[in-house]
Amino acid sequence: MILSLEELQGVGDKRIKSEKDCNKELRICVGSSCSSLGSSTLEKELAKKVKEKGLDKKCKVKGVGCNGLCSAAIMVSHYDKEEQKETLYGGIESGQSDELVALIEESSALAEKKLDMSAPFFTQQLKIVLENAGVVDPNDIEDYIAHGGYHSLFKVLDEMSPIEVIEEIKISGLKGRGGGGYPTGLKWETVLKVDSDQKYIVCNGDEGDPGAFMDRAVMEADPHKIVEGMAIAGYACGASVGYIYVRAEYPIAVEKLNRAIKQARSNNILGTRIANSSFNFDIEVRLGGGAFVCGEATALVASIEGNRGNPRQKPPHLSDYGLWKQPTVLNNVETFANIAPIIKNGGEWYKNIGTHNSSGTKVFALTGHIKNTGLIEVPMGISLRKLIYEIGGGTTNGKPLKAIQTGGPSGGCIPEHLLDTAIDYDSLKAIGSIMGSGGIIVMDEASNMVEVARFFMDFSKSESCGKCVPCRVGTTELTMLLDKFIAKEATVSDFELLKEMCEVVQNASLCGLGQTAPNPVMSTIKYFEDEYLQGIKND
Repeated sequence: MILSLEELQGVGDKRIKSEKDCNKELRICVGSSCSSLGSSTLEKELAKKVKEKGLDKKCKVKGVGCNGLCSAAIMVSHYDKEEQKETLYGGIESGQSDELVALIEESSALAEKKLDMSAPFFTQQLKIVLENAGVVDPNDIEDYIAHGGYHSLFKVLDEMSPIEVIEEIKISGLKGRGGGGYPTGLKWETVLKVDSDQKYIVCNGDEGDPGAFMDRAVMEADPHKIVEGMAIAGYACGASVGYIYVRAEYPIAVEKLNRAIKQARSNNILGTRIANSSFNFDIEVRLGGGAFVCGEATALVASIEGNRGNPRQKPPHLSDYGLWKQPTVLNNVETFANIAPIIKNGGEWYKNIGTHNSSGTKVFALTGHIKNTGLIEVPMGISLRKLIYEIGGGTTNGKPLKAIQTGGPSGGCIPEHLLDTAIDYDSLKAIGSIMGSGGIIVMDEASNMVEVARFFMDFSKSESCGKCVPCRVGTTELTMLLDKFIAKEATVSDFELLKEMCEVVQNASLCGLGQTAPNPVMSTIKYFEDEYLQGIKND
């Protein structure tokens, strides 16, 4: 049981001291991407062989979260503590445990698998949310503590009042990373000011955008950071209960989160009188059935309550009428993962990263026709061109890029000539797209943009809860119209109807799913109108 900041530091120091003679680590990525190729089995086999050879005193084998470069799975990191030098290896196969053992003694082993860490993919990232990904064992709370974990929570309990915590978050300029971009500090302050005996903190881990896996990777790699961020939010807002809502399709994330919560309770980091203070806070994981609409705040809350995940009209907002009709703070995984670093380094530090209206970093998932598929974290304000061509390595096989899609089904398709646009909330909105939760799909010249729009519209149609007519009927009609263009059976009247219906669905739908569903269609009409005109039949 840890009762003070000094005891917390002692746990970390004890762990570091116990491993002082173990000057090397072999870190095996056991995130979903690498696990699908057998990395979990590789980790166990490697640990067994290292122990059999008597090398476990000088080298520790541990499973870690995603290193980011999913296109190079399985990824293994060889870290030398004395030299503080990391060497990454990609494309490792599940049966190469003997070759990995050789890395402990031979610097030249697996040379052909060594990755160039001077490449832009590695050098142009700035990791705050992902600082522990690929470094800390997500199953081991002491490893997290040894890397500075829970120090921010104990700091606020020791030194800061709730309003001081909120002011620090407001200074940082942190905006919600789930897509809405609402100022986090302002949201917390609103809930703090509401007089209620019961308040809730909810973490949205219901990541549903096609091509997005940012939150999944964070939950798998660094679950304690989410727990810590939520506990700090609970203290700041006067809440005593938290829920993490995760889709059931993320079994590894659910496992890591439940283990982290159990370990935190065992160490009095969750529960009653945390750190010997008067603060009580606990967390529970709730599973979602995979409904995209449950990413919407009121639908998510309804699902946690055991009801069908339908959205409701706002106001009242969650700050007044949230979970079980009580004041509720709801932020997504990435937002909570930013909290501990902000408290540790200060709001001004975070504010000075990124741009004036979009501070900090953003985690993106790069997918589609791009060489370096995977997970990246970059400062706000970086250009789309730099992200795609330098960090992402350009298109697969070097084919000309046609467009990129940001923001998932709620976002827009951005043509190649706008790639010098800065990645921030205002700039993306100005060209007809959104930041969204962070999915970026790259499309080369072979892509048909009407078919792309149809794919996302069909997704929104299938995921509509059906509660309101504009979304339920509108997305169906829009999908049918797009089918006519793809079949080259559309008319000029169909084209005008398509644009008119986009506006109706956007303006009349109840929640964000319907209101943003037309975005892929509207952006492709704006930038790729000729492809729609090619679908109009000649009478």
